Amino acid sequence: MEKEILAEIKDLSVTYPTRIGSVSAVDHVNFNIYKGEILGLVGESGCGKSTLGKALLRMIDPPGEISNGKIVFRGENIMEYDYNHLRDFRGRHVSMIFQDPMTSLNPVQRVDEHLIETIQVHEPQTKEDSALQRSKVMIERLGIGIERLYSYPHQLSGGMRQRVMTGIGLILNADLIIADEATTSLDVIVEAKLADQLREIRDEFGVSLLLITHNIALVAEMADRIAVMYAGHLVEIGDIYKIFEEPKHPYTQGLLASVPNIRFDTNEHLYKMPGEPPNLTHPPLGCRFHPRCPHAMPICSQREPLLVEIEEGWSVHCWLYQEQSS
Repeated sequence: MEKEILAEIKDLSVTYPTRIGSVSAVDHVNFNIYKGEILGLVGESGCGKSTLGKALLRMIDPPGEISNGKIVFRGENIMEYDYNHLRDFRGRHVSMIFQDPMTSLNPVQRVDEHLIETIQVHEPQTKEDSALQRSKVMIERLGIGIERLYSYPHQLSGGMRQRVMTGIGLILNADLIIADEATTSLDVIVEAKLADQLREIRDEFGVSLLLITHNIALVAEMADRIAVMYAGHLVEIGDIYKIFEEPKHPYTQGLLASVPNIRFDTNEHLYKMPGEPPNLTHPPLGCRFHPRCPHAMPICSQREPLLVEIEEGWSVHCWLYQEQSS
C-alpha cells in the first residue's frame, strides 16, 4: 500500500549572514513526511535539526532566511502563503513543541490562558467554557492535575512546563506535530508516558510526528523512519529497523556506535567519533564529513555527493554508494 505524502521538503536551505560570511545551517535538504508516521531527526548539536523544524513553519528569525527551496504541504507551497494564511496554518495544520518551555511560555499567563488562547485564535467560534473543558481533558491526558491549570509557568516544575508546551502543541489536533527535544526536561518515567501518549494520539487521529532529538533510544522506540543530519546536510534517511541494523553512511555508523549498550563487554570501550563538526562559515570542500570519515576517498574532498536512493525508501549522501563519475 502506497504511503500518502503529507509534506514534501524540496531543496530547502536556510542561511544566516555573519560578519565573516554566510552560514548555511540547512543546506539543500530533500525528504518527505508521510501521513501517520513518526520520523526521528537526529544528529550532533549544531547540525541544523531545530533550524529545519522552524523552517517547516517559516519561523526563521531575521537576519536568517529560507534562501532556497519549497515546503509543499498537502499540495500547497507554504512559501507562497501571505501572513494571514501562514498564521492560520501554524497550529491548525502544523504545530511545534519547543525545547525550552521557560522562554516559550508567557510568564504572566496561567496555563489555562495559554491553552484557551491557542484554541480561540484558530477557532474564534469556540466559547471559553468549551475551550476550558478541552484544556482540562488535555492536561489530564498529559498527567497534570486539574488544579495546575490555574498556575503560572514559574510555579511549575521543568517537567510540567514541558508537558504544558506539549499540550499547546496537541490541543488543535494538527496534521503534523514537530517535537523539538520534547522530552529534554522529563525524567525517564514521565518521558515513557509522554512517548506512549504521542503514539496513542498518532494512532487515534492519524497525525504525523517529526521527532527532533539527541535521544537515539527514544527514536529507536518510537520512530517508523530515521533521518540523520550532519553540518546542515541530510546524510541518511530510511526505515528505522534497516538503518539500526546496517547503517550505511559513516557518520550514521559512528553516531549509533557512540550510544552506550548494556550488552557490551565491560572491557570494551565506548566508541568516540574523531574530530569535531566543521565551521559552517567555511565548510570543507566536497563531503562535509570527510575530515572525520574513516572511509574517505580522494573524491570526497573534491566534490559533494548526492543524496541517492540505494533501495526503496532508503537514501544515503555518500560517495561509497554512487558512481564517482556521476
